[in-house]
Amino acid sequence: MATSIKRAETLMLGADEQGAWPLPWLAGPMAQAQALERAHALLLVGPAGVGQLEFAGLLAQAHLCEDPRPRGPSGSPGPSGPCGRCAACHLVRRRAHPDLLAVVPEAWRVRLGWLGDDEAGSKSDAKPSKDIRIEQVRQAIDWTHQTSGRGRGKLLLLHPADALNGPSANALLKTLEEPAAGLRILLTSTDPERLLPTIRSRCQRVRLSAPPADEAARWLAAQGIDDPQTLLALAGGTPLEALDLGAEGFDAGLLSGLPLRVAAGDVSPLAGRPLPRVIELLLKLAHDLQARAAGGAPRFFVDSQWPAAPSMAALVAWQKALLQAARHDEHPWNAALLVESLVTQAAALWPAAGTTRALNSAR
Repeated sequence: MATSIKRAETLMLGADEQGAWPLPWLAGPMAQAQALERAHALLLVGPAGVGQLEFAGLLAQAHLCEDPRPRGPSGSPGPSGPCGRCAACHLVRRRAHPDLLAVVPEAWRVRLGWLGDDEAGSKSDAKPSKDIRIEQVRQAIDWTHQTSGRGRGKLLLLHPADALNGPSANALLKTLEEPAAGLRILLTSTDPERLLPTIRSRCQRVRLSAPPADEAARWLAAQGIDDPQTLLALAGGTPLEALDLGAEGFDAGLLSGLPLRVAAGDVSPLAGRPLPRVIELLLKLAHDLQARAAGGAPRFFVDSQWPAAPSMAALVAWQKALLQAARHDEHPWNAALLVESLVTQAAALWPAAGTTRALNSAR
């Protein structure tokens, strides 16, 4: 079952000791990056869930590797990649290389299992910051001017660069414009338009796309996902997001009945789940209900049973309520009550007198 899936508690950077890459679809982006080897700053752009951080770690490892050889994702011939076995590769994998600095928001360190790092972090009980703060950028700039520890240059990684706030972004500009000798900078982004134009203009872009559905499904199956196509659809085709959904206990059985259960006002499939995830799922459900009401096919809940189509006006009103809730999904209110309210609003799309007909019309 998908409920047995568990993501690694701590993300390791780069290739493993056999030289195998963390994700099999990175050969194309690696070739793009190697064609830009003279660029001092790369902006790695792609949708969430395709592996920007994994790719950035692989690039960093390849840059610092002391025995680089042409090899692809599984060790086969391909773009030049890290050997995975040298001392530098081992240090990168453990984030202990003296010439690699990964700057991430405190909230991301929690998510990645990187707690205990010495990077600037909150010493209080406050909620972990989702921003890359100016103190972190200033410390990184000081680090860039230190002598290389192993003689192959230095690499600064900022993930995600979208998390740079105004002061931290401005602080980074001088380093992007006049980098220290031997410094290479990697920035990741899911939405580069959120970055300052002056940051975008100083970077060369490398694009990451979601892999073909069949390749992503094979990879997910190898990770223990029983219903890869169903989860891939819900994740918008992004395999790492699909893997997270599997780790959270979503599977074809739960998803196939979710539209009907929401239509009936049943909150139990969503109870206890993080509020941002619940709102995301309900927004995707609203999208698919609108698509069906307009005569189209669902995009996210592809193998689900459906109630009768409600009115488009009622659907739009519910979607607006969801979008309003999404803007405040980190607010410390009672999540259970909010989820119940949102599901109750959804059930109201089908008048009580027609609820039975809605459920019986599933197809």
